[in-house]
Amino acid sequence: MSEQGYSVVEACLLGITDKLLYNWVTKHKKDNEAGALSSDERAELNKLRKENKRLQMERKILKNSLH
Repeated sequence: MSEQGYSVVEACLLGITDKLLYNWVTKHKKDNEAGALSSDERAELNKLRKENKRLQMERKILKNSLH
C-alpha cells in the first residue's frame, strides 16, 4: 500500500508499470534509510564541497600573494 492508498495492482491500472513502481519503492526505501542522505541533500553536499575547494584555493592564492 502506498502513502496515497494505492496497491501495486491499482497503481499499474493507472498506467505505471510494476517494474517502474518497484524501482521507485526500492529507491525511496534506500533514500530514507536511517542516516542516509536524500538526493537533494547529496546534491547540496556535492555543491558545498566544490565551493569549499574553490574557496580554499582562492585563500591559498591570496595568502601566497601577500608573502
